[in-house]
Amino acid sequence: MNDDTLMEQTISVGEKAYRRIRSDIVFGRLPPGRKLKLDGLKADYGPSVSTLREILGRLSSERLVLAEGQKGFEVAPVSAANLREIAALRQMLEGHALEQSFRSGDMEWEARVVAAHHRLARMEERMAQGDRSCTEQWKQYDWQFHQALISACGSRMLVDTHAAVFDKYLRYQMIALSYRGDIAAREHALLLDCAMSRDAAKAREVLSNHVAGGVEHALATGTIG
Repeated sequence: MNDDTLMEQTISVGEKAYRRIRSDIVFGRLPPGRKLKLDGLKADYGPSVSTLREILGRLSSERLVLAEGQKGFEVAPVSAANLREIAALRQMLEGHALEQSFRSGDMEWEARVVAAHHRLARMEERMAQGDRSCTEQWKQYDWQFHQALISACGSRMLVDTHAAVFDKYLRYQMIALSYRGDIAAREHALLLDCAMSRDAAKAREVLSNHVAGGVEHALATGTIG
């Protein structure tokens, strides 16, 4: 039995359900505005109604779910204004974390960044060829690459806060099915080059264009009010 299997077995039923529901919201399988009925969630995810209330309260504190008083819960809505706010916060956090990470990163960090970019680049090649069956895996690799870039920043709180914000940004991309093709792939390659040369100023510039381009492309799809 490997460590991953052992860890999976020690995770509570409630924690597993929380992760599944959260993932389904982030990846758009539970779309914005969807009513979250406790009986239906119990049938789909397994835990008791009381545990589900705790999970939904937790997701409400993350602003992925809205509590409607006596009416129950629903998946948080989306808006152009909210996307722009999330994007600005992501850019601020990631830009700062990049500088710290570039300053402190060692060979192990470089290896993580290179490996994460390799996985992402291969998946972007599939997306460029029109394969949309790998959309979720593409975005997971995108998340992993950006997390690898900042993983040497020296602050667990900064990494965790960035991850939470990135998930909200990711939700918008999944809702809009926003893929910018070669432009985004080139920006990722530039970020890799900046990491290897420790060019934080250039990385922040590339990141700014990368995030702004993602926002405008997502809004251009017309799926976000």
